Amino acid sequence: MVATASTQAPKNKSTNGSTATTPTNRMAKKSSKKGKSAKADAKKSVMDVVLEGSDELRHTVAAIEKQFGEGAIMPLGSESDRRIEGIPTSSLSLDMALGGQGIPHGRIIEIFGPESSGKTTLALHVVAEAQKKGGIAAFIDAEHALDPSWAKKLGVDLETLLVSQPSHGEEAMHITEMLVKSNAVDVIVVDSVAALVPKKELDGEIGDSHVGLQARLMSQSMRKLTGAIAKSKTSVIFINQIREKIGVMFGSPETTPGGRALKFYCSCRIDVRRIGQLKDGEEVVGQRVRAKVVKNKVAPPFRIAEFDMMHKDGISYEGDLIDLGTDQKIVSRTGAWFRYGEMQLGQGKEKARLFLRENPETAQEIRDKILAAGGYDDLLAIDKTGAEENEPDGSL
Repeated sequence: MVATASTQAPKNKSTNGSTATTPTNRMAKKSSKKGKSAKADAKKSVMDVVLEGSDELRHTVAAIEKQFGEGAIMPLGSESDRRIEGIPTSSLSLDMALGGQGIPHGRIIEIFGPESSGKTTLALHVVAEAQKKGGIAAFIDAEHALDPSWAKKLGVDLETLLVSQPSHGEEAMHITEMLVKSNAVDVIVVDSVAALVPKKELDGEIGDSHVGLQARLMSQSMRKLTGAIAKSKTSVIFINQIREKIGVMFGSPETTPGGRALKFYCSCRIDVRRIGQLKDGEEVVGQRVRAKVVKNKVAPPFRIAEFDMMHKDGISYEGDLIDLGTDQKIVSRTGAWFRYGEMQLGQGKEKARLFLRENPETAQEIRDKILAAGGYDDLLAIDKTGAEENEPDGSL
């Protein structure tokens, strides 16, 4: 009996030997296996309906799956229930403009705009949100300008953030590709496309002409990365600058470096602009930012979000809630006072913002009502399901 117990004990340990598998975990594993088998049965039934009455198609599909693996071809209906998940941006208005989920997983995103408009700050907020969910983030600092103290103020965990400062563009893209194919990183930020200098240009002299080198680098990188990014569910964010085209008489003269490939392969392109200053007396304490989603493959495009970006701690999540709540009549304003129902939030937006920060339950209520008013009931259902799963059931 003693020998039997000693041989079975290691089975309750994890691979690192630190944690034991609880009955709850085993039940979760069993339920997940049942769920997977049910999904597999549903997928087979859908495939059987498609292949019914066509022996040629059945043989062809069997040959494809034999050569390229199961799942290489399937009916779209079997995967139609899969909702696109994402990473919050710390701005609810921008999350809603992107479709509700924030930065989508498994997609390429471009954030571009003028200097000092908040592009890197927005990307660092996404990194911080990914880390809060237990994810791993990487920052490819091609500009060699990452400020660790500012990143820490935004909530980034510097201990777990992977940082690389490549010497040329090819090295940056190789590192990005390796991180994506590792299937272990949730979000990668490349700052910036304009700083991805091809090695041939670095080896040359200042004044040499190198036509199209960076565009070819980005085009080849996009072709190699797109499939791997979709499979790994990694969100890759490219920060980009803007340039002006010469001789443009009609339309906007602005363009972005790196050629056209990035624009085509991006699922979302976010144009970030500073539209005003926020002052406390004579002191400038922040800026008002407008983010326009000029391209979106996961939701309707051309939506606009406006939010406050403070010089002290970045995007004001609570201030964004107040703006959205006021627009949708969830938060009322009388003079300088903000009120939520019978509750006084404070006199002035800054005091109301501090009140919501100190009372996260009230902020969560306002957020839920904003999402419900905007038609994002599916997000509320996901939040409720996640909260129920995280609650201890007290089982032994």
